[in-house]
Parts: sequence; structure tokens; C-alpha cells
Amino acid sequence: MAARFVNLDRQTPMFLPCDLREWVPDDHIVHFIIDAVEQIPTAHFKVNDRGTGSEQYPPTMMLALLIYCYATGRFGSRTIEAATFSDVVVRYLCANLHPDHSSICEFRVINGPAFRAAFVSVLQLAQELHLSKVGAVSVDGTKIQANASKHAAVSYQRAGEMIEQLELEVKELLGRAEQADAKEAEETLDIPAELARREKRVGALKQARQVIEERAKEMAAAQQVEYKEKQAQRQAQREAGQKPRGAEPTPPSEVPDPKAQYNFTDPESRIMKAGNGQHFEQAYNAQAAVNEQMLIVGERLSVAPNDKAELVPTVAAISPVVAGEVKAVLTDNGFYSEAAVAAVEQKPDGAPSGITVYAAVEKQSHHKTVADLLPQPEPAAPGPEASAKEIMAHRLKSEPGKTLYKLRKQTVEPVFGIIKEVMGFRRFLLRGRVKAGLEWTLVCVSYNLRRMFALKNLAAAG
Repeated sequence: MAARFVNLDRQTPMFLPCDLREWVPDDHIVHFIIDAVEQIPTAHFKVNDRGTGSEQYPPTMMLALLIYCYATGRFGSRTIEAATFSDVVVRYLCANLHPDHSSICEFRVINGPAFRAAFVSVLQLAQELHLSKVGAVSVDGTKIQANASKHAAVSYQRAGEMIEQLELEVKELLGRAEQADAKEAEETLDIPAELARREKRVGALKQARQVIEERAKEMAAAQQVEYKEKQAQRQAQREAGQKPRGAEPTPPSEVPDPKAQYNFTDPESRIMKAGNGQHFEQAYNAQAAVNEQMLIVGERLSVAPNDKAELVPTVAAISPVVAGEVKAVLTDNGFYSEAAVAAVEQKPDGAPSGITVYAAVEKQSHHKTVADLLPQPEPAAPGPEASAKEIMAHRLKSEPGKTLYKLRKQTVEPVFGIIKEVMGFRRFLLRGRVKAGLEWTLVCVSYNLRRMFALKNLAAAG
């Protein structure tokens, strides 16, 4: 029997339905996003109060447009503009309006406070819908590429070598100019243009070295506090008749690392190890605190190439909406330091904060031996002379510690996986830490609404 095919006729006029909403299912995520955005206070949005008098696009529509497009993997302003014509759902969201890419880009750049207010409002909505429960929070960071190439960077040492080379070339060009004047001969080179190009390059390289030197001083000042704390702890151990363990801490130096980098395209970004240390990227360190329902409850953007000093500021970035409910903070060994744990577990006046940190103090193997699968005896409690690291190791080996720490791999790591693989966000479009930071906030808001929609559907199905 011959196969039968549906008749395909592109010549007959194809009409849209009388109502565009007929093409958007009632259970589509766009309805959830629109309803959520309409609950966000509009006082934070910036509008052109002194413009030409032309009508402006409603801020809530623009925010919903950005959130929906980010949640579905479209980040560029021109791509979003094109979606207002080609995507039925986006046409519905915009009510058949078509904001141009310039308006979309400007709205995204100037409305950082609105995005932060949206982040808080979305968490409040999650609580109202009973989709959020905060007890244990997992903290982690991921590298996201900056809108700059690592090949547009220069190291401190290389910048110095290039300055010397360019200054020699400037002297050579001046010498050629003097010889040409003396001989009244025609010079084949455009010496003024060549001099201007080299002087401009020298100025840029000197600025790069100055920025690197300032960063080295800032880092040394930050490390000085930790260095003094370690020295005081070791002195206290000596006075108590104990021998301090390990090598003496090295005082921080203000001398820049010869390999320290400066990027000319996005100077605030950094060269960072990525892919489990397998390669380097020009990137930012995107930090997130995630609850047990895989909702991001705290976010911030860092320029630190590693997480050693990120625990305290990332915990402090947890939204006040949920901060009072946090009882445990889970993190890997990259965040651990004795000073950071103490800062999280204690208030400035020395009173307990009510938060217990569970931080790995050593790398853990993913492979489980047969002995690991068998019931383990409760480890002996650390003695009074035990170090803070030994106390933390015992905390993780206890049954409550092992149960809680399993949540970290089940919460924060999948969140980064969804943002990068499912949503496709691997590179910032905006440059500079402030602008990239507001874009990270927008990504987190979009992820949270996407996750809340899934939790809402699961709750309805269960």
C-alpha cells in the first residue's frame, strides 16, 4: 500500500488565529513569569522622565521579556529583538510590541536595582507558594567567561619588557627624524604617526602595570588580617606549652606576581583556571548560595581566581528573606579556612550566629570502596588540643555531617549545570564587574522562576 502524506501547501494564505493567546497553552511558563513580574515593585525601574514625550515600553514587560528569554537561552539584545517577531510566545508576552535591541540593551544596563529587587521578590513569592524551605544552604562558585579574550591580556613582567622595547623604538624613530632633517632627505616612515602609536601603547602598558600593582597591594592588605590571626594563634599555642603545627605562615607581599594579568578589553575580569584546572579562561567567579529545593537564595560576582576568601561574602549575600532560617552552610575544601568558618559561625560581638559550617578540609574521592559502603563506627570526638581543621574533619565524618554534606552535590552543582548546559549561559555579554554582576543577578532570577515553575508543577502532580 502506497504511503499517504499530509498535503503541504504554502501557496494558500495561512491566517493567524483571531486571538494569539490560542497558540500559548494555559500551562506555559510564560504565564507564570508574567504573573511573578507583575508582583515586583516598579519604584526600582528607571524610565526616561525627561525624554521627548514619546511613549515608553512598560518596565514590567521589558523585565518579563528579559527573564523569559534568559530562561530559554537567548541573551543577546538583537536575538531577543528578533524573537519578538519570530517567537509566538514572545509576541504574546510583548502583546505584539517589538522593542528594538537598543532599548533592550539600555534597559538591561541601567536597571541593576530593579533586578536585585526582582531577586528578592521572587524568593518572597517562593515562600508564599510554599516552594522554598531553608535549613541547609550550599555555597559554591563557577567560572563564567568574560566578554573578552584572554589573548587581549598582558602580564606584569611582559608589560615591563614591552615598555622598554617601545621606548627604545621611540628613541630610534627620533634619531631617524634628526638624521633626515640634517641631510634634508625625505623620510620613508610616517614618524609622527609611528611615535604617537608607540606613545599610546606605552601609556596603556604603564596603566596596566599600575593597576596590577594596586591589586597586589589590596590583596596583601586583605591577607595581612589572616596572617596576623595565624601568628596570634601560634603564639597562644607556644604560651600554652604546645608546639605549633606546620610551617610558619609567610607574611603577604605587596610585590606583584610577574605573571599577574591585565586585560585591555575588560580590565576587571581575570585569567582563571577552569574545567577542573585543565585550562585557563578570561572570566569572572560567579558565586551562589542554593537551598535544598535548588533555588538560589544568594548570589554575587567575584574577581577572585579561587574561592579561598569567598565564604564570608557569599554567605553575607544570602537574601534577608531567608537569611534568618539558615542553620547550616555546606561547602567544599576550596572555601575552607579557619578564619572564614569562625566569621560565619560567630557574630561580630563573639556570640554564636546560629549557623554551623560543614566544609570539606580535604579532597574526597568519588569512588566508594566496599569498606566505605559498610556501616562505619562513630569517629572519636577530637581532644581539647585538636586543631580547627581536625574538628571540622570530625564534623563531616559524623552521621549528621555526612547526611547534610550529601546535599551539596545534589543542589548547587546541578544548578550550575542547568545554567550552563540547559539555559546555555556560559559567557557574559556586558563588560565590567558591575554590569556583569547585574547580568548574573538576571540569570539567577531567570533560573529561579524556571525552577519554581517546575516545583509548582511537581507539587500539583503530587
